[in-house]
Amino acid sequence: MRSAGLSRRSHAGVRPPAILNARRLGIDTDREHVAYLRSDCALCRSEGFGTRARIELRCGARCLVATLNVVDPALLGEGEIGLSDAAWAALGALPGQPVQLAHPAPLHSFAAVRAKIAGDRLDAAAAAGIVDDICAGRYADIELAAFITACAGKRMNLAESIALTRAMTAAGQQLRWDSPVVVDKHCVGGLPGNRTTLLVVPIVAACGLLIPKTSSRAITSPAGSADVMETLAPVTLDLARMKAVVGREGGCIVWGGSVALSPADDLLIRVERPLGIDSEGLLVASVLSKKIAAGSTHVLIDIPVGPTAKVRSRRAAAALAARLKGVGEACGLAVVALASDGAQPVGRGIGPALEARDVLAVLQGHPAAPDDLRQRALRLAGIVLEMGGKAGAGQGLALAASVLASGVAWTRFQAICAAQGGMRTPPQARCTGVLGAPHGGRIAAIDNGRLARLAMLAGAPGAPAAGIDLHVRLGDEVAAAQPLLTVHAESAGELAYALAYAQSQAQLVTIGRHAPS
Repeated sequence: MRSAGLSRRSHAGVRPPAILNARRLGIDTDREHVAYLRSDCALCRSEGFGTRARIELRCGARCLVATLNVVDPALLGEGEIGLSDAAWAALGALPGQPVQLAHPAPLHSFAAVRAKIAGDRLDAAAAAGIVDDICAGRYADIELAAFITACAGKRMNLAESIALTRAMTAAGQQLRWDSPVVVDKHCVGGLPGNRTTLLVVPIVAACGLLIPKTSSRAITSPAGSADVMETLAPVTLDLARMKAVVGREGGCIVWGGSVALSPADDLLIRVERPLGIDSEGLLVASVLSKKIAAGSTHVLIDIPVGPTAKVRSRRAAAALAARLKGVGEACGLAVVALASDGAQPVGRGIGPALEARDVLAVLQGHPAAPDDLRQRALRLAGIVLEMGGKAGAGQGLALAASVLASGVAWTRFQAICAAQGGMRTPPQARCTGVLGAPHGGRIAAIDNGRLARLAMLAGAPGAPAAGIDLHVRLGDEVAAAQPLLTVHAESAGELAYALAYAQSQAQLVTIGRHAPS
C-alpha cells in the first residue's frame, strides 16, 4: 500500500491535499487569521510547517492565508486544526468540516517592501502589488509592521503618496453620488476631545449639501469619531444602508471599515495602533483614499498645531498641507487644509461617551456646553459651506451659527441617528476619581499626549464610558487641591492604575507658581 501511494504521488506530480477537521478555539486575535496545529501533527514535519509559518487554508469555496501557531497536543484532537475567531468567520467553517492545507503562493510584492526599507522608492506598480496582497490577507502582521515602518517619518515623497493613495482607492468599493458637489471634513488627530465631525455633519447636511462621512476608530488616541458616534447610534453599516441614510438625510457618520472603501487602510490601522505609529505618508494615503472612494469632490482637513499635538509646528503643518493638496489635486479632489490651535484639548471630555456628552450639549444649546468645541465646529462647518457653494466667501460661519442656534442641526442629527439604526444614550462609568492641584497657581501647559495616555489607561476606547473630564483650561487660576480632572473607569483596578499614572506625571497639567509677594 505504501509503494502504491508513493507511485500515485509520483505519477500525479503533486502531493495529495492535506486535510484536517476544523475546530473553533474561541481565541480573539482581532482580525488576524491564526491557525493552530498540534506539535505532534505529521503535517508539521512532512510539510515543514512551524510556528509563525504562513499556511493557506481552503474550506469549500473560501480560501485564506493564516499564521500558524503550534500548540501542546492536549489542546487539539488528532486530525484537527484549530482556528481563531477571525479565521473561523472568514472561512465560514462548520465544526468538523474538512479544511485543506497548503503552502501559500510566494509573496512577490514584499520584495518592494524590502527595497523600500533599503531606501528605494515605491512606484505605482509596487504600491498596487503591496496593497492588493494586503487586501487579500497575504501579509502577516509582522510584514504589515515592516511596511508601516518603512513608510514612517519622512521616508515617502509626494509621488509615492500619490501612488499609494491611488492603489488604496482602487482596492476597495467606490461610491458615486447624483450630485456635482460632495463635501467632507477630516482632522489629522492628536488633539483629545476634538469631536467636531458630529457637529459639522448635521449642520452641513441641514444646509442641503451631501456629506457622506466615513470615520475611523481610534489608532493612537482614546477615541475616534466612529467610537464616539457609536455611543449614540450604530456605525457599522453596509454600503447599501449607508447610501440609504445619505439619500434620506444628506449625511451620515459611519465606521469606514464596515463599508470597505479603503480595505487596506483598515488592516494597516489595526497594526499601527499597537505600534503607536501614524506616519505622514500613510496618513495622507489613508485619509484621501477614503475621501475619494466615498465620492467626495471637496474636503476640508483640520490640522491642529501645538507643542504636544501630533503636528508640533506651523512649518510641519504647512508641509503636511502641501502634501495633502498635492495628492488631492493629482487624484481629482479639491483639498483645503486649515492649521488650527492644538495647544490643549477641545471640550471637557476625553473618551467616547464623555466626548459624546459634550457634542450633545452643543447640539442641544445647553448654556454650560463647551464653547471651544462649539466655536471650532462652527468655523469648520462655515468653511465647508463656502467650499460647497452654500455660502459666499466669509459668510459660512454666520450660516452655520444660525443653523446650530435654531435647533435645526440638532433635529438633523437625531434624524441621522434614527436612520442609522436608532439613537442611544451614552454609557456612564462605574468608578470615578479626582486628581487635585498639588499647589495653587496659573495653568501654564496641558500635555495632550499624556492626557490621551491617561484616558487610555483608564480603559478608553475599549470601554466606551472610560476617560477623563478635564476641569481646567490654559490660563485658569487654581487653588491647592482644586480638581484638575476626573478619571472615569469601569473597574476600581483600572481607576487606581490610571490615577497612579496621573499622580506620577508632573507635566500632565503644569501649574505655574505665583511669585512671592
